[in-house]
Amino acid sequence: MKPSDARVFDASAIGLSGLCLLHCLALPVLGALLPALAAWSHAEWVHAAFVLLAFPLAGLALWRSHRVRPLPAWLWALSACGLIALTLGALGWPAKTWETPITVAGSAMLAAAHVWNWRRRHARERSCA
Repeated sequence: MKPSDARVFDASAIGLSGLCLLHCLALPVLGALLPALAAWSHAEWVHAAFVLLAFPLAGLALWRSHRVRPLPAWLWALSACGLIALTLGALGWPAKTWETPITVAGSAMLAAAHVWNWRRRHARERSCA
């Protein structure tokens, strides 16, 4: 695996987490101001799409990094918690009122895991140079 491949996967995963946060936090406000966005801000398929994209993207990014240098258990745990929270938020569990906080927490955890992975890889690349 080329280092640039791993960077692309982590950057894509971080970007997806950012879009998720934007959808959860900013789109409802914009929907109130621009009614055309209101329907998209509450579309359930968007949550499912984020989850369906997050699982393979996170898995691939972290697995490829793990093959080069084993990832710490805490990084795997943070990623798993983020993915579980995203899934629970998309399902509206335990209650619909918890959807946004759970999804935001999951997205933040997953983004943090990818930033951590990116920094680990960058520190390793600098030490090898």
